[in-house]
Amino acid sequence: MNIKDTIEVKLSEIILNVYQLKDINLEVQENKTEFEGDFTIVTFPLVKQLKKNLESIGVELGESLTTQTELLESFNVVKGFLNIKINNQFFIDNFRSLSQSLLKVEKKNATVMVEYSSPNTNKPLHLGHIRNNLLGFSVAQILKEAGYDVIKTQIINDRGIHICKSMLAWEKFGNGETPETTHTKGDKFVGNYYVEFDQHYKKEIAELVEQGAEEEQAKKEAPLMKEVQKMLLDWESGDKKVRDLWNEMNSWVYKGFNETYKRLGVDFDQVQYESNTYILGKDLIQEGLDKGVLYQKEDGSVWCDLTDEGLDQKLLLRSDGTSVYMTQDLGTAVERFKDNDIQKLIYTVGNEQDYHFQVLFKILKKLGYLWADQLHHLSYGMVELPNGKMKSREGTVVDADDLMQEMYETAKSKAQELGKLEGLSEEEKEASYEIIGLAALKYFMLKVDPKKKMLFNPAESIEFNGNTGPFIQYTYARIQSLLTKANYEYKDVSEVPVNEFEKELIMLLANYGIIVEKAAEVLSPALIANYVYDLVKSYNSFYQNQTTPILKLEDQNLKQFRLNLSYITGKIIKKSLGLLGIETVNRM
Repeated sequence: MNIKDTIEVKLSEIILNVYQLKDINLEVQENKTEFEGDFTIVTFPLVKQLKKNLESIGVELGESLTTQTELLESFNVVKGFLNIKINNQFFIDNFRSLSQSLLKVEKKNATVMVEYSSPNTNKPLHLGHIRNNLLGFSVAQILKEAGYDVIKTQIINDRGIHICKSMLAWEKFGNGETPETTHTKGDKFVGNYYVEFDQHYKKEIAELVEQGAEEEQAKKEAPLMKEVQKMLLDWESGDKKVRDLWNEMNSWVYKGFNETYKRLGVDFDQVQYESNTYILGKDLIQEGLDKGVLYQKEDGSVWCDLTDEGLDQKLLLRSDGTSVYMTQDLGTAVERFKDNDIQKLIYTVGNEQDYHFQVLFKILKKLGYLWADQLHHLSYGMVELPNGKMKSREGTVVDADDLMQEMYETAKSKAQELGKLEGLSEEEKEASYEIIGLAALKYFMLKVDPKKKMLFNPAESIEFNGNTGPFIQYTYARIQSLLTKANYEYKDVSEVPVNEFEKELIMLLANYGIIVEKAAEVLSPALIANYVYDLVKSYNSFYQNQTTPILKLEDQNLKQFRLNLSYITGKIIKKSLGLLGIETVNRM
């Protein structure tokens, strides 16, 4: 329990014992005023209950906390605020208990599945995928740290008309070339043909329009569109030639995806493929019809009426018997709960799909699946760029691999300009540039609340000062350098004077577990990012406001305490960054 929580518990006990009042929770704040004290207690809520003036209530509470606990060193009352100074030893004891419990995780005995990434196999991963992957992976790490068992999963969209567009373009214009013969990464190779399809298709449309066709008619009548639709039908009927080409081109893409995932530092425990799951939901349709939850129109199409839920009527099966995305998602959700002992399922998907998930969850609830209440859409805003939105088919996306390479090169340039990493071997420098560059990218993406859209600025993200990944890494490296120079070993210190900078740092360190729990509850890595930034700022204030540098202290007890404080701060910085998928370096 941190110091603030301890004060709140003691206050509740005193209010119950002295005034016989239950369920009165007074707000305890860290004291930011000019009045002496570590915390301020707001006493206004007791005025109406006790019919006493604010000053006398404050004095009574202060005296009770002094006589009934060993918390207080002194107190003062200013209007409705009770300012309390905590006993020095209490901070020491709190820090010692923190040192011993740092690695303990209380298990929740619950398993959460987190879905993220879920790309299409007709193009490489792009900037939007980076935010998705980093969010999903970080949320999974935070849930683990909060004591949950976690299954990380993705469903790969490996079938459909968009996949066939790349296949047809390769068949018509590829001349048998492969990723190997062109020295091109597999997912980029296939993505190039998706773009090429679009270019040829637009030319055909323009020609038909020139010949007098309406644009909408031209889009349907273009020869390439007719060919790609036939290819999709051939795929669905199991045509061997089409299926062989599909398998080969997808294998190129998967190899490319895996390289990107590895560099980005994300992974998965399970992978599903839409080509296996797209028929799953069809089994639920008859079940829904039998229960009267779904209804069938005269043309044979099946719908779910959600107007009583404030939504619309949703198509689940077309008149020709083919399923839609919603049907597939229904079947996939049911299969996941059937095949895994999970208590919660989180979908990491952009906010343009908010309505889709509202409908999905409502239909599953109507079908009688009790776990539908444990489904959650981790909705996030899009990543925006100065030059506007990205379009895959036009080849104007910001490629994930290119962006990671740019971050590496920017980190290298910045580190060399500032004289960082001097004294390391070339191999160590190269590894550090990669770690620092990716830290800049990840931290910049994750420090923003997921619900907000964001503008990504590579140059701003790589700064070694301010609210950035490299700044936090630099503080961690400074701590490691200090501990190395001191030949540090942890030794318990039971009594030592604690100054205001040390108190603030101890309180922040004690909040780590609370922040992790909160971040797990609201599924926001931004809470961790902002916490570790506050922690780093507090440590730097502590470090810079020493009258005597730590290593030159003659008081060995005080020196050991401040080294202990540095050591634990370093541990929590590393743990916090780890929850964001960020590595640390020991020298910068």
